[in-house]
Amino acid sequence: MAQSTASPAPSSPAPRRHRVAVLIRPGFIPLELGIPHRIFGIARDAERRPLYEVVTCTPGGPGLVRSDSDVLVQVEHGPEILETADTVVVPASHTSGPDGADPAGGGARLSPELADTLARIRPGARLMSICTGAFVLAAAGLLDGRPATTHWSESGRFRQLYPQVDLDPDVLYTDDGDVLTSAGVASGVDLCLHVVRRDHGAAVAQDVARRTVVPPHRDGGQAQYIRRPVAAERPGMPGADGGRGAGTTATRAWVLDRLDEPLTLSAMARHAAMSVRTFTRRFRDETGESPAQWLTRQRVEHARTLLETTVLPVEQVARRCGFGTAQSLRAHVTTALGVTPSAYRRTFRRAA
Repeated sequence: MAQSTASPAPSSPAPRRHRVAVLIRPGFIPLELGIPHRIFGIARDAERRPLYEVVTCTPGGPGLVRSDSDVLVQVEHGPEILETADTVVVPASHTSGPDGADPAGGGARLSPELADTLARIRPGARLMSICTGAFVLAAAGLLDGRPATTHWSESGRFRQLYPQVDLDPDVLYTDDGDVLTSAGVASGVDLCLHVVRRDHGAAVAQDVARRTVVPPHRDGGQAQYIRRPVAAERPGMPGADGGRGAGTTATRAWVLDRLDEPLTLSAMARHAAMSVRTFTRRFRDETGESPAQWLTRQRVEHARTLLETTVLPVEQVARRCGFGTAQSLRAHVTTALGVTPSAYRRTFRRAA
């Protein structure tokens, strides 16, 4: 008598990944196209499953799109893909064509083709811009009354064209919930890492940063790297003010290895072989923050990582971050993040 065998239960379908659509136009910058593909494309969960699906689209439909150099990209999707996107990223485009939304264009209005393209974005989708991609969002009215940033060299023109936007040209990126903007090209990396951290926590963002070999976090409020006149110095030799030509980079790395220790401004200045006054000035020029502000932010970031990735009691987290007491940790985390350490841990910590 033949024996029947039960069929294996069908496996449950994999959950739909968050779709990121990168909208490029003729004259796009290849590096800016690569940033969201790299950062979102390698983000993985604890089981190493991809967390995002990244696709590229263009207003003119599938086909070759020329960059601002001799690079051409074969784009597989037209604007219809925006109707299914959860996040839309708009990089910059260097073109003098009919699209007047970019700095090279002639006005504040979108071309009809680009306006029709943006109209396809589904309600509730998250919007992001890299560099002067903010001009596109502003021209579409999507930044009216919202904080935004763009490349510092174009901030004057941006203000003239879009006075209704709350422009801050001195920051790396802005986050207004469903609309985020970044400054120059490299700050697009910071913004995308910030979004990964916001979506999936510090552990995932740090894994992406390690694999990309970039800093895991630069706060959006950090100043853009705008050229300032400095005294000429030979690398590695003391400057006219007694400081090291290398600036404060080595001292910041030294501090990050000692966040659990009591670190004073004078101790940091001694390590940098500078006077306190010179160290403070150099530090602000390089980071956009005072040493105390930067140190507090680094300790909060370390606390976030420990709260997400360990089960250490809050008191131990406080000591390891240099805040000393749970009360001090609670005050700093609540000020920076708007929630208590315990509430943050419940929201973001993932099982090992």
